[in-house]
Amino acid sequence: MNAEEFEGVLRAARIGDEWAWTRLYGEFAGRVLGYLRARGAADPEDLLGEVFLQVARNLDGFTGDVVGFRAWLFTVAHRRLIDERRSRGRRPLEPVADLEDVEPSNGPERIVVNRMATAEIVSLLNELTDDQRNVLLLRIVGGLTIDEIGVALSKTRGAVKALQRRGLKKVEKKLRKSVPL
Repeated sequence: MNAEEFEGVLRAARIGDEWAWTRLYGEFAGRVLGYLRARGAADPEDLLGEVFLQVARNLDGFTGDVVGFRAWLFTVAHRRLIDERRSRGRRPLEPVADLEDVEPSNGPERIVVNRMATAEIVSLLNELTDDQRNVLLLRIVGGLTIDEIGVALSKTRGAVKALQRRGLKKVEKKLRKSVPL
């Protein structure tokens, strides 16, 4: 969705036009759902609904472009996930069969993700810190930029880059042990 289209869709969504909400949902829900699944949400589809409900409630307070909206949407998703975790207690990620349905972004990450089984991905993710895991999932599954991740996680650009670098180093080290390159 380009900037001009987004402005029109956003205006229509603010006045409650159903087609606009359908468009926003269609444009963004897949990646948000992928992030929620990959982070081990108990009921990712339900949580996705809560995310979009909160976005609908707070849409009038949003100012920005499509890039800012995407970052804001993932901020809401991340915070809802934290709320869910607090309410059910923290537990490690478990393999999720639907994770293979998540469409990762293009690039070297896609090659690695496509070669690995879900259990291996979850095992790798469990070895990362929460911050590293969030950064990598938002980058790979969510397709967010470094700046968008910074907004979503309330971190500086430098902190996001460092977390990504350290997380990828851990993943690379583990892969070198288990996958002949």
